[in-house]
Formats: sequence, structure tokens, C-alpha cells
Amino acid sequence: MRTLISFSVLLVVALWFVTRSPTAPSHLLTGQEVAIALELSPLPPVPPSPTNRVADDPAAARLGQALFFDERLSGTGDVSCATCHDPARGWGDGRRLAKAIAHHPRHTLTLWNVAYNRWFFWAGRKDTLWSQALAPFEDPREHGTSRLAVAHVVHDDDDLRSAYEELFGALPDLADGARFPADARPVAGDEEHPHARAWAAMEERDQALIDDVFVNVGKSIAAYQRRIVSRRAPFDVFVEGLAARDRDKVAALSESAQRGFSLFVGKAQCLVCHDGPNFTDLEFHANRVPTGEGSDPGRPLGISRLLEDPFNSLSRHADDGGEEGRRKLALAPMGWRTPGEFKTPTLRNVARTAPYMHEGQIATLRAVVEFYSTLENAAAPGEHTETILVPLHLSEAEVDDLLAFLASLTDETLDADLRRAPASARLTSQSN
Repeated sequence: MRTLISFSVLLVVALWFVTRSPTAPSHLLTGQEVAIALELSPLPPVPPSPTNRVADDPAAARLGQALFFDERLSGTGDVSCATCHDPARGWGDGRRLAKAIAHHPRHTLTLWNVAYNRWFFWAGRKDTLWSQALAPFEDPREHGTSRLAVAHVVHDDDDLRSAYEELFGALPDLADGARFPADARPVAGDEEHPHARAWAAMEERDQALIDDVFVNVGKSIAAYQRRIVSRRAPFDVFVEGLAARDRDKVAALSESAQRGFSLFVGKAQCLVCHDGPNFTDLEFHANRVPTGEGSDPGRPLGISRLLEDPFNSLSRHADDGGEEGRRKLALAPMGWRTPGEFKTPTLRNVARTAPYMHEGQIATLRAVVEFYSTLENAAAPGEHTETILVPLHLSEAEVDDLLAFLASLTDETLDADLRRAPASARLTSQSN
């Protein structure tokens, strides 16, 4: 009897040790799954931006924040970057398709962790964050303005002008309307457009001055966007717990979410495209999601536009002399890309950024998981040749678990001051 009691006591102690001891990580994950989890967190520091010398300058970020929320930087005076990238809507707009001045054929991508991207926009037609910031200004569906008009806004506003000149030096004197008209820009394929005619009438040296101002606006906005980072979700706390064998931190992830993680890296094969601490491979895939009428070539068109872009990382505007561009654009060949390929977005905060896909064609995250479970109504695999895509046949419980894991990637605890227009574009005037 004494032996039986002693054995029972030892068993209770052993069970307590396994369940309570900080040396016991999650009992739901295999050793291999724990190893994978440790590779997916923490999110590393924001990568450097060698083409943008002010990328990490706090004064540039403050100017960029002011510009991001400024509706005067649009042809109608009522559109800002925040119109489509609303901080209250996960830095998107909640719409299926973007709408600013007019409707756009693609869904608005979130700005969460945008600084980690290698390519920008759904088809990768930009290769730097600062160049990405420039494109909407001159798109008639978005801001519908011109680089001359943008320069005039900065020039004519005392606060913006002071902030700009503290960073980049004196602005050109734009008071001479004959030399610097109110609106002017190149317009590809439409030389008779009023903006194009005004641009062509300018001297090349003045065009270059305005291009420099325009680029500096983009670089300032990029410095601000580099601060829109999500890095401490419940999953990250959980991984800290695995690494430190901290039972309380491991408990940050529910058992359902832990089972969902096992599915994510295993049966569901999500990790194939959503790999790394930002949960994206940073590349492009034909995902067989059904699309609307017409054909969107995706990545091949993106590459073509990137190589023709006067503001790409090979241009004179790259602060590293084109070093990154020479390395980067060599990885963007045309011939082998499949029509219908689009960028893999981050999954951080994915539960808060509905709808989904490049046309916003899937309304909910549950519907996304169910689509990949069944591939019902998937696009025919002619143009879309991702051979890894097969029906997953997830049970309802497995769908729930996978959704629980995806929800565990939510962290929107960004400084509230970064979510609104600053009182001043000048960092030194923050308290004024």
C-alpha cells in the first residue's frame, strides 16, 4: 500500500511538472512545429532603404505623415492617401475595389508592414516604397493631380515648406507661373493632355527640379509608412513562451489556434506562400481565385511598367546610385512569368483587413479558407499553373482552428499619434 501511495504521489508530481513547469512548451505541437514557429517570430527590424537617404529620419517621417493626410494633394481637394489607406480600417478602405476620385479595378492593399515588401502594388510595378507613394498622385482615378500641383502645395504652405527645406534644402521659386504652371506632368500616350502640354513647354532643367521635389515628397511619405508596423500579436507572445519555456506566454495562444498553426504549416500548406515572420514570401502567385470580366495580366504587366518607370531604383533619384536596382531588377525577367500572378500579401492583421484578394472578390476570411479547402469555382488551371493547389478537404472544426490561428496574428497597437495628421509638419513644432 505504501508503495502504491508513493507511486501515486510521484505520478501527481510528474504531471504537475509537465503541465506547470516553465520547461514544458506547448503539448499540442511537435518538435518540428515548434522549430518552425521559432523561425516565424519575432519580426525583425524594418529593413534598410538604401535608395532613400531620409528613410529613417524622424523629421522626414513627420513631414511624410502631414503629406499622407493632406487632401490638398488631389485634383478635387478631398482625397488623401488616408482616403484609401484609412488607419481605422486596417490601413485599407474596407471596399471590394478601391475608390478615390473614381473606381479602381483592384482592391486596396493594407499598409501594415509595407516597409518589409520587396515589390509594391499587386503586380509589383514599383520597386521602392517612396516610388510607390508617387504613383497615386498622378493617377486620374486616385488623387488626379500632377507633380507641379504637389510642388505648389508644399511651396505655398509655410509649415510644409519649412519642414521640406529643413530636410532637402531650398525649394525652387515657383511664383513664376509661366515657368512653373499650376499643373504639369508627363502623360504617357496622350501628348495633347493639358498637363502634358504644360510639361512639354517647361525647360528640362525646370522639369528636373520639379521631379526632385516630387521624389522628396515620396521619400518623406515612405519614411512615415516605415513606421506602420505590427509585430507583437498573440502569436509572437506564444513564440516567446516557446523559446523561454514560459507557460504564461505559451497560453497567449488558445488550443484552437495552436491546432490551427499545425494545420497552417502542415495539411493546409499555407506556409508555402505565407512564409517568414511577415507571413509572405514577397513574391507572386497564380492563386486560381475567380476573377471578374476581362483579363488582368498581373505580374508580367507589372514588370513591364517597372522597367519603364522613371522613378525606379535604377533612376538618378535612387540615393545609392542604382546599386540596389542593378541587383533587384535583374530578378524581374519577363519571359517566364505567368499571366494572372499577383503578390502574396502579409497575413499580419489579416483578420482585420477584409475583403481579400486583388479584386476583393472574397468577402470574409472564412470564405478564403473555405475556397482553398474546396477550390469550388476556382479559375481553370490554364493560365493559373500553381500545381501545389489541391483541395484541402478541411473539416468545419479545422476551418475554425485555422481561423483562430490567423486571428492570433492581430496586433494593431500602433502609437495613436501615427494614426492622424500631426499638428505640424515640422518635428520641432510638435508641441506648438
